[in-house]
Amino acid sequence: MIININHEQELFSKLHAGDMVYLSGEVYTARDAAHKRLLEMINGNEKLPFDLANNGIYYVGPTPARPNQIYGSAGPTTSTRMDIYTPTLLDLGLKFMIGKGKRSLEVKNAIIKNKAIYFVAAGGAGALYGNCVKKVEAIAFEDLLSEAINKITIEKFPVFVGIDMYGNDIYEED
Repeated sequence: MIININHEQELFSKLHAGDMVYLSGEVYTARDAAHKRLLEMINGNEKLPFDLANNGIYYVGPTPARPNQIYGSAGPTTSTRMDIYTPTLLDLGLKFMIGKGKRSLEVKNAIIKNKAIYFVAAGGAGALYGNCVKKVEAIAFEDLLSEAINKITIEKFPVFVGIDMYGNDIYEED
């Protein structure tokens, strides 16, 4: 199933942990340092560089693009490093995250509370994911280089549902 992440979020309610989907649309990139700055801005009542409501964040630190490439290798970053920031961002309207690995109980509870979703990208597939990026726009914190916030347009970006909006989690054993 291909989901336009900017216009078909109602389909998120039909997704279950373990489902494979292809995402298309716009998503923001951010890792540890950018998350820390976002939280500092929130705590200081500053305007954020992008609206969190109904948007998503891909935890990625791309490599530099080679000549004739739009984006470099774009493999996912381990998501647990963002767990201390994620519940606040979800409470402010963030609808989905893309990363790799388990999430904390606090994040899972925030996903359920906010009817959000966590998508898991495959580690080691950075070249594939980089080829799915069709457009890049610098948004904020360019001094962070690969950890800057960018808005990227992705097309047919393959992921699994890691935690669905009901709290089902592919990392939990029955």
